[in-house]
Amino acid sequence: MSELAHKVRGVDHVAYPTFDPAGTVRFYRDVLGFPVVHSICAAGWGPDKHPDFIHFFFDIGNDDRLAFFYYFGLEPFDGGPQGDSYSRFAEDVPIWFIRSRHLAIHVENDADLMEYRRRLDNSEWPVEMQIQHETIESIYTHDPNGYMIEFTRAMRPVTPQEDLDANLTIDALIDVLSEPNPSMAGLLTRKAERIVERAAQWQADQDALETRQIVEAEDATDEVGAR
Repeated sequence: MSELAHKVRGVDHVAYPTFDPAGTVRFYRDVLGFPVVHSICAAGWGPDKHPDFIHFFFDIGNDDRLAFFYYFGLEPFDGGPQGDSYSRFAEDVPIWFIRSRHLAIHVENDADLMEYRRRLDNSEWPVEMQIQHETIESIYTHDPNGYMIEFTRAMRPVTPQEDLDANLTIDALIDVLSEPNPSMAGLLTRKAERIVERAAQWQADQDALETRQIVEAEDATDEVGAR
């Protein structure tokens, strides 16, 4: 786990190109209700042959923004039959790989999630999937540009134990990636080895914590008795 100070405060904005700005505004502003909060009209920017463009931003909550570039006169690029405005893929590329790149937007609770489901289902872009994962529930659709959009709500808090497990998993993954033919079996084996390696230190840390708590409780009792 990194010991570096965590200084960032979330996403300022994420940006995508669009060949359909009218549809994009209709989807994000008029269907979902995300306000347009900023735009940049750029004429003559960039190197030679750089087209004029507009860069516009939607508020997606928590001071985060979703932005798009529309380049005047630019036509969609050739490619395969799958994908979105940014990337086109051949027919043999698995759909699960294409959908792995997506934007997930957090909502507070089930009622809010179902409200966005209602807005989408009453539009040209109805919900395509509703799935419960380990700790979250999500709905998915594609926007007018073909980008997959997820709305998600937490079903329960993530525990400190799960944070620890996540770091063990990633450390094990980095280990097995340095070996020939990395696999899930190799990752799980290495993770189990890391758990055994760290068990003694975890127990020592837990014993020290319990001892400190006992001493603090005794000190508090003595202080009350002395009054």
